[in-house]
Amino acid sequence: MLAPVTYNLALTTILRKRVLPVDGEVIPKLNQRVAATDVIAEASYSHSHHLIDVARILGIKPNVAEKLVSLHVGEEVSAGTVVATGFGLFSKPIKVEHSGRVVATGGGQVLLDISQKDFQLKAGISGEIIEIIPKRGVVIQEVGGLIQGVWGNGKIARGRLHVLAQKPNEILAASQLDISLRSLVLLAGSCQDTDSLKAAADITARGLILSSIHPMLLDFARKMPYPIIVTDIIGQQAMNASAYKILSTNNQRENVSLNAGAYNRYTGARPEIVIPLPHADIPPVPRDVDLFAPGQAVRLCRAPHAGAKGTLVNLPSGLKTLPNGLRVMAAEVKLDNGERITVPLVNLEVLG
Repeated sequence: MLAPVTYNLALTTILRKRVLPVDGEVIPKLNQRVAATDVIAEASYSHSHHLIDVARILGIKPNVAEKLVSLHVGEEVSAGTVVATGFGLFSKPIKVEHSGRVVATGGGQVLLDISQKDFQLKAGISGEIIEIIPKRGVVIQEVGGLIQGVWGNGKIARGRLHVLAQKPNEILAASQLDISLRSLVLLAGSCQDTDSLKAAADITARGLILSSIHPMLLDFARKMPYPIIVTDIIGQQAMNASAYKILSTNNQRENVSLNAGAYNRYTGARPEIVIPLPHADIPPVPRDVDLFAPGQAVRLCRAPHAGAKGTLVNLPSGLKTLPNGLRVMAAEVKLDNGERITVPLVNLEVLG
């Protein structure tokens, strides 16, 4: 069975495809280097329309009203633009109420696209453009450390990494955050209160890397102006040893990027931290998925052991009957605390 993989890699090649949801304009050129916060593509799209029924408003036949319409498909119009004027000395002109673009005319009617929205796509990671996807986006390559998380608040930023948590199990306190940490990406331990998140905003921290966060803080964290990435669990838990080692050994490293996008089980995209590093050769690109196998380091994704880590020791053939009566594909896992449990494979992810 294919296994999702969460990576904590000290040095690897990272390839990321960044594409617009609709056709637009790609800004950078091939082989150009970009920063994580650079806008690499722009587009305009909409989902709201306004119908102006000239025939009904004037009380005339559609074929007659059609001759009075002065707008054309593709024309950009502003509020107050005259659409048509009726017959007679005292006829009032019909005007556009909302700015927009004419997308259709006919039968004495005009259809306006009125919710056009500009969309800017950021690079998400720093790196080199190795492929241009016409009208949609780019593929970016970077070499460095990669740490993937379990939750992010949707923001993107980059900056110098500062290790605030001196141990993997530290809990962040608002009193630790002062103006000397301004504009830094902070490795900050576990967050269990809103005061710490507010304090990070007050000093304009560039981002927070957390081992865990209290579930009641998630909505508040989404409103913060900086990216927040949780590496291990929603709750309270120390950071896994591999992620902490990679981050702490890169203290004061410049241009560390945080892309705190949500985990997408369909595309494999995860919130992630990328640490650009000098290199002589291009290391291999990690696989997005793997096959479950004995000896792998794994993490449990769901209760009652959510966030627990261990080693996969056995893959029984066929289906296994769980205590609740369900028959599923399962694995025997030895947790880090020594306990051995049977876990459905859908409840496991491999730690790369």
